[in-house]
Amino acid sequence: MLKDLINQFYLDRHKDRKKTRFYITDAGKCRRSVFFKFKNAPKEEIEARILRLFDHGDYIHMLIMKSLFSARGIHVVASEVDIPPKTIIGGRADAIISDGKELYVVDIKSMNSMVFRKLEEPKPENIDQLQLYLHFFKIKKGILLYVSKDTQDLKEFIIDYDNVRAKRLLQELSELKVKIDADTIPSRLVDWPQGWQCRYCQYREICHMTGEKPIKWEKFKKRIQTEKA
Repeated sequence: MLKDLINQFYLDRHKDRKKTRFYITDAGKCRRSVFFKFKNAPKEEIEARILRLFDHGDYIHMLIMKSLFSARGIHVVASEVDIPPKTIIGGRADAIISDGKELYVVDIKSMNSMVFRKLEEPKPENIDQLQLYLHFFKIKKGILLYVSKDTQDLKEFIIDYDNVRAKRLLQELSELKVKIDADTIPSRLVDWPQGWQCRYCQYREICHMTGEKPIKWEKFKKRIQTEKA
């Protein structure tokens, strides 16, 4: 009884809201998957178990922030801070801290111990997200802090602001917004279907149906409705 009630609670809470703008977490992601999310395309549902793991990650963030607020040698300037208002993108950084000399944007990432053990350098998609935080906050350094959910071990990487990379990411989002407004599904990833984004994508089925090249959304949507009827 309780299992079913708890699972339904998480599934209900995770029901999709209409996506109207990008989030910093979209930076570096598969353009096609972001497009599908804007269009509320059919997808595989996330298991309630996975949603509970997301909650676990949120609690880990809270524990890390608690220790940062009490740690000596640093000062938490702000936590859960929104980027300055933008037209097409929003985002919230975990923290901005100071060591008395410089400011740092802190982005906390939690993961299972198997992935954590293999982590020798920051993930490119995490660097992309941090670069946009640094760009919008006009801060020159950031810290990617990785936490093992199972062992609570930590790894950190200090990242310098890269103006070229940040502007490239913003340009890519602007180009994707043009495709979204024009109802044109972007090309799929070059490493499809072996790429890590493909393996964990909720849109795998319809991405396979779409094919490799761009296609008009309205045309493809009718095909989905016909095949699933």
